[in-house]
Amino acid sequence: MKVVKILLFVLFPMLGFSQIDGEDEVYLNGDLIEAKFNGGGIDEFTKFIRKEFDYSKVTKAGKMVGAFTIDKDGTVKNIKIIEFFDVESATEFIRVLKICPKWEPAKRGGKPISIEIKYPMVFRKK
Repeated sequence: MKVVKILLFVLFPMLGFSQIDGEDEVYLNGDLIEAKFNGGGIDEFTKFIRKEFDYSKVTKAGKMVGAFTIDKDGTVKNIKIIEFFDVESATEFIRVLKICPKWEPAKRGGKPISIEIKYPMVFRKK
């Protein structure tokens, strides 16, 4: 019984610190409107990446996953590489994200919000 009380004492305060973000939108009944890039979605962003990315920097096949935040004003911030296979490709991806033009920010309830995007890239050996 003492262990149960200790667990409740430790775990109960943590419930107050949980954050509501992204996946919880269904429960909030929020009218989330996704961020847009050049008037389109992730497909338009992919076109930008393909145009700007210097594929000569890729030395081998592999998968890379980058993450970044689209701020309330549409600026790309907090760029990080979550998964990578070589430093040159990761560095090139960061370079391209740094020159990325502003997005139209995501909106919830008609107000701009910041969101994080995870973007995977797969390179195949030719």
